Amino acid sequence: MPDYNSYVQFICNLLQTQQKSASRPLSESTDLIADVGLSSLQVMELIEKLEDHFDLSIPLNILPNITTIGDLATQLHSLKH
Repeated sequence: MPDYNSYVQFICNLLQTQQKSASRPLSESTDLIADVGLSSLQVMELIEKLEDHFDLSIPLNILPNITTIGDLATQLHSLKH
């Protein structure tokens, strides 16, 4: 079962290609919209990829609480445990 850091690493790897500027490395404090430049559609596509990869379902009502890679990793970790 993946730990929190495994989720952070996996999300960072997924987002590496979509980051608008490579000036700062991705980390758990990276903001999905402000730093990476994801649109709401891209956030949903990311959620879908994560659900498929980790075989879980992320409730849509928690999405407003997710702004950073760390937030997302925390939610994934809590859903899996």
